[in-house]
Amino acid sequence: MAGAGIFLCILLLQCFISTALCNAGFTFTEEPSERAGKSDGYCSRILRAQGTRNEGYNEFRLRVEGDPENYQPGSTYRVTLYASSPAYFRGFTLIALREGREGDKEEDYAGNFQIIDEEDTQFMINCPPAVTESTPRRRTRIQVFWTAPPSSSGCVTLKASIVQKRIIYFQDEGSLTKRMCEKESLYGETTEKPLLDCCACGTAKYRVTFYGNWSEKVHPKDYPRRANHWSAIIGASHSKNYVLWEYGGYASEGIKKVAELGSPVSMEEEIRQKGDDVLTVIKMKAQWPAWQPLNVRAAPSAEFSVDRTRHLMSFLTMLGPSPDWNVGLSAEDLCTKECGWAQRVVQDMIPWDAGTDNGVTYESPNKPTVPQEKIRPLTSLDHPQSPFYDPEGGAITPVARVVVERIARKGEQCNVVPDNVDDIVADIAQEEKEEDDTPETCIYSNWSPWSACSSATCDKGKRMRQRMLKAQLDLSVPCPHTQDFEPCMGPGCSDEEGSTCTMSEWITWSPCSMSCGMGLRSRERYVKQFPDDGSVCTLPTEENEKCIVNEECTPNSCLVTEWGEWDSCSATCGLGMKRRERMVKMPPPDGSICGAEVLEVEKCMMPECHTIPCMLSPWSDWSDCSVTCGKGMRTRQRVLKSPVELGECTEDLEQVEKCMLPECPTDCMVSEWTEWSECNKSCGKGHMIRTRMVKLEPQFGGDSCPETVQRKKCKIRKCNRGGGQGQVNSDEKKRRKEAREKRRSKQGGRQGEETTSPAEHPGCKMRPWSSWTDCTKLCGGGIQERLMTAKKRLKSAQLPSCKDRKEIRACNVYPC
Repeated sequence: MAGAGIFLCILLLQCFISTALCNAGFTFTEEPSERAGKSDGYCSRILRAQGTRNEGYNEFRLRVEGDPENYQPGSTYRVTLYASSPAYFRGFTLIALREGREGDKEEDYAGNFQIIDEEDTQFMINCPPAVTESTPRRRTRIQVFWTAPPSSSGCVTLKASIVQKRIIYFQDEGSLTKRMCEKESLYGETTEKPLLDCCACGTAKYRVTFYGNWSEKVHPKDYPRRANHWSAIIGASHSKNYVLWEYGGYASEGIKKVAELGSPVSMEEEIRQKGDDVLTVIKMKAQWPAWQPLNVRAAPSAEFSVDRTRHLMSFLTMLGPSPDWNVGLSAEDLCTKECGWAQRVVQDMIPWDAGTDNGVTYESPNKPTVPQEKIRPLTSLDHPQSPFYDPEGGAITPVARVVVERIARKGEQCNVVPDNVDDIVADIAQEEKEEDDTPETCIYSNWSPWSACSSATCDKGKRMRQRMLKAQLDLSVPCPHTQDFEPCMGPGCSDEEGSTCTMSEWITWSPCSMSCGMGLRSRERYVKQFPDDGSVCTLPTEENEKCIVNEECTPNSCLVTEWGEWDSCSATCGLGMKRRERMVKMPPPDGSICGAEVLEVEKCMMPECHTIPCMLSPWSDWSDCSVTCGKGMRTRQRVLKSPVELGECTEDLEQVEKCMLPECPTDCMVSEWTEWSECNKSCGKGHMIRTRMVKLEPQFGGDSCPETVQRKKCKIRKCNRGGGQGQVNSDEKKRRKEAREKRRSKQGGRQGEETTSPAEHPGCKMRPWSSWTDCTKLCGGGIQERLMTAKKRLKSAQLPSCKDRKEIRACNVYPC
């Protein structure tokens, strides 16, 4: 079937070039055949689209996960080619070229593709670096992995072509092309400090999205198949007076709890105690398992705000299971030197060591580092048993990527470099509108910040804000006041009775929990100042409310199964995690991600852990595959080296994985014989035949097909050779002979044509007709043929009269 897909794709390419594509305003040039010979099989036929493009190409799009502008050498990215509803495509081609290269040489191609779904995608036979469809059918999305080339490879262009109906779309620029250049990523021993104070005005709102890429495919060495996950993400937008974590610094107790246990509780308490140095607490849920396709579950994200004094963003999350390994950003400055707010930040992340545990593998037993060491990035030369070890000292392939995007700005901005129109429109759309009855003829400046409260005690006072009247276009229309007042109380006071808690402002609402229909959203605030008498604050720190996304959704838009049973605890002793799942039975018809939760995780506690380590030998080599052909299994083992009496060891001592050998030979299969036919003569000697059908042709070197037609002699009775009948036959032969001679006299030198029956060849003895050959088709109309050859030619015979004869007839005419 894969060969049929390639053949069909080539036919489409050849057929449509001269018809549909020419009508669409495209012309193509084909490389000379000389180049094909030099290319040694690499994409020897190249079609280039020239001329203007038709509009409407945005219905197809090529996307690299995270939308990076640069690639990290050696990193692996998920590449998606998709069509916006209701469009679709039947075939495609995907390539990655070095910038300025044509693609007819092996060295022109950059990086390597990896197939995710063999039912959808395969490598092109006549162009191995390219990816194409396995079978031509309607589809709206395909995904592959692409591993970026090594350092010093320059810029790379990912290009796609789409086959839809009778149109082939080539895109040299636009939505089917993605250009990325190499990124120089240097990880120092200490976190770089912001050099300048922020000069930006107003505030900005950002969305941070975390893309985990820690998987067995990208990091195969000793990858933990059980309980691999990212812990809950915790962070904040803060001032430069507060350091959440940094390279070269020491981990706080909160950092240690995240690094070793994945618990963000202590870290969140530390953040909230920093008062005015923190503007927003950043929180995202844990991910079980660590790597999940985006079409199954969206990447976790959160929104946060920054202002002139709190313009840094930091966060971290644990790589679990691990001794104390994490990833995150430290003091990422979102304020630009042009006094504006950064529009987009993309960072690839390698794991770092918190310096609190001495383990060297993912599942090393707890062994505290005494004395505690400084936070540092992991390297490929740390320890030979490390899963990131590389004897050549190469760079560690990043395990995650974070994308920080600005989604709104508030207040009057003062950056000297203007944004493009799209940014301004997006900011206006996101900004909250306040009710304002100001006449259109009155032009004001923005409101100033609120002044301090006129009361320094808990007695009620007033605070004021003001604006300036810039222009009055119509003097007959009065302009409203330029000052505004509202009641307030002194610092440490609240309108709530009996409470002297000082609370922060509410953080913006979280995204709705459902992508379709009614869900929940939440927002939170924290205590900036506790009561002086030490009492507990009773004011709420979290609010929840219902939210509706797309009111036209029906309950059937996203159907899920019942929750499954809870998994066993991830830990055999001490604190662990357990989870349960449910499946999406029917995704939303618009192709969006189902908003229903499909995974629940909660803590579990097992008996206290023993401190005795579990000593194991290295894994043995993989065994031979369990089969000699086709799909099978292979195993490897390791041995428990520590004494059993020191404590039970629950580590796996054997691993099993699938293996694939060349396909097994398939022998030819035929049907049962039919019944013998009737004798073909009513008297004298004749023959009968029987047949059988080929049900399965031999494959991969299997036994060939046996005979499908058998013939045997039959004799009914002797033919009557009486005088009367003999006389009739003799007269008949005489008439036939006269007719032949008459025809020969008309045809001159063309005597002996095949108009003579075998028995009537003068001076020639003919063999009987051979058996009919097998039908050329099993159904839909085929052909059979048989031959009659000369057995003996007499001296008096003329050359044309002893000529082999052939007859043809139709067979298997019934439809398939």
